[in-house]
Amino acid sequence: MLSGRIAVKHGGNRSLSGVRWTHYAGADEILLLAPFGQTVARIRSDMRGAVLDMPFKHYAAKDVDELTQQVLGWRLPLSGLRYWVLALPAPRGAFNIEHDTNGQVMQLSQDNWTIRYTRYAAQTLDSLPLRLALQRDGLEIQLLIDEWEI
Repeated sequence: MLSGRIAVKHGGNRSLSGVRWTHYAGADEILLLAPFGQTVARIRSDMRGAVLDMPFKHYAAKDVDELTQQVLGWRLPLSGLRYWVLALPAPRGAFNIEHDTNGQVMQLSQDNWTIRYTRYAAQTLDSLPLRLALQRDGLEIQLLIDEWEI
């Protein structure tokens, strides 16, 4: 699980939210939070599909990529993101990886996404990322991780 903040820039729009993401074997739950911690949206995804619940609204799709495109107008690449937040390439697809002088991942490119890692919890190779930025086709997602719970 991770907790932090997410900022999205797309098509001249910018949104900020708190985020709490829990990954289970075969399922994910993402809570988007208002400044005082209230849940404003809940995304759940598993083998059966994905749903997004907001006050008085419910959306469903075959996966999170399609769901976020339908509701938000941009795709959240959850299938890759579950690896990228750990500074790992997703198991499928070609990738390019660049390391800094400490050996930590500085940049990862996969599935037409460029992921830049700008801060880690420590300078050791097994340290988890705390700040990353994903870019693709005019969409930028910045994730600032305040807490990891593994």
